[in-house]
Amino acid sequence: MDLISHQSNKNPNTSTQLSPPSSSRYENQKRRDWNTFCQYLRNHRPPLSLPSCSGAHVLEFLRYLDQFGKTKVHHQTCAFFGLPNPPAPCPCPLRQAWGSLDALIGRLRAAYEENGGPPEANPFGSRAVRLYLREVRDFQAKARGVSYEKKRKRVNKQKPQTLSQTQPPLTLQQQQPQQGQSLMANYSGASV
Repeated sequence: MDLISHQSNKNPNTSTQLSPPSSSRYENQKRRDWNTFCQYLRNHRPPLSLPSCSGAHVLEFLRYLDQFGKTKVHHQTCAFFGLPNPPAPCPCPLRQAWGSLDALIGRLRAAYEENGGPPEANPFGSRAVRLYLREVRDFQAKARGVSYEKKRKRVNKQKPQTLSQTQPPLTLQQQQPQQGQSLMANYSGASV
């Protein structure tokens, strides 16, 4: 289902095979996700081509994936709604976690463009998909009692300590130079 067909060397007389460089875990996952989405489009009734795929089809795919989820999402009528660690089991459904869906959409969005799709027509970046992900995040946060706040990057740079941080503060008498002394004499312990 690639938008651009990839030609492979199928010449049986070629003695050396070029092996692709080892892919990262992210690249492997992106390829698997892309193949799964393309398979979903082929199995769709009626079958869909990638160029005709819209944000609505992406939402159908995300809802289809919910059946394979492992995250308990409580209904609003459930006694455990809003509790992060419910004390007993309940019949609420298992769903895909918001973070998993968000990462999946990011990988599929990149794969779409890598396979020749124009960025302006990318169905994974559509407004409908962004709104859906936001709704899923907000509802799961309420249902599970977990907040999904943006993680702030912590700047953990240690500043080199200055002389004033390593020594106790000077008394008023030490701060004013005596006659015949410079300011530096106070810090170096020597007189001029």
